Amino acid sequence: MFNLVGIIGAMEEEVAALKSEMEQVETREKAGMVFLKGKLCGCDVVVVRSGIAKVNAGICTQILVDDYHVDAVINTGIAGSLQNAIEIGDIVVSTDALQYDVHVEAFGYAPGQIPRMDTLAFPADPRLIDLAEQVCREVNPEIGVHRGRVVSGDCFVSDKAVKAELKKVHQGSCAEMEGAAIAQAAYLNKIPYVILRAISDKADDSATVDYDTFEKMAIRHCVNLVRGMVTQMEREVS
Repeated sequence: MFNLVGIIGAMEEEVAALKSEMEQVETREKAGMVFLKGKLCGCDVVVVRSGIAKVNAGICTQILVDDYHVDAVINTGIAGSLQNAIEIGDIVVSTDALQYDVHVEAFGYAPGQIPRMDTLAFPADPRLIDLAEQVCREVNPEIGVHRGRVVSGDCFVSDKAVKAELKKVHQGSCAEMEGAAIAQAAYLNKIPYVILRAISDKADDSATVDYDTFEKMAIRHCVNLVRGMVTQMEREVS
């Protein structure tokens, strides 16, 4: 399916287990980020911690494109649920992504739309969506997997009113701080991508408590999923 896959996590906790399982590793640092190129479950990958928030994520994706010539990007991490049906521990597979903190409505743009871009939300790759959903059901049978829109902004959502707005205005399934920037960079470079988000909290007034409690469980589910996806990719290449 893909010859070289870029795997981005915002935090070290989200990629540490994947890094520890890599073989034939070559390490390089750029823009304060450490890129590990090697094999994961037999698949050729570049794994990197981008750092938190959208600018870091966008820079990281462009480096993967320019320096490594990856032909797909997987963004793994955690997020807050915006929908009642999406429980803590479940995984959201992105259908598309947008930046909810972009507001240029005064010039006729929809909330979240970047001026002079030809799309409101950046669509994820259908093949990667299907693969992620299929693999998640196999490797994480105890949790739910949901397709939906990822909405990103440079803040941690922990307020019921903000959550309600993101759900109503943007039809978001989960909220976080990097995915839409990765999606935009992938879109501009015509690189297939998918965002995987394990739910660590409900993005409401309990979010700060839930996050600390369920972070490790959520990350484990995402690691299982990424591992399963690259294993399947390697089978298809072989």
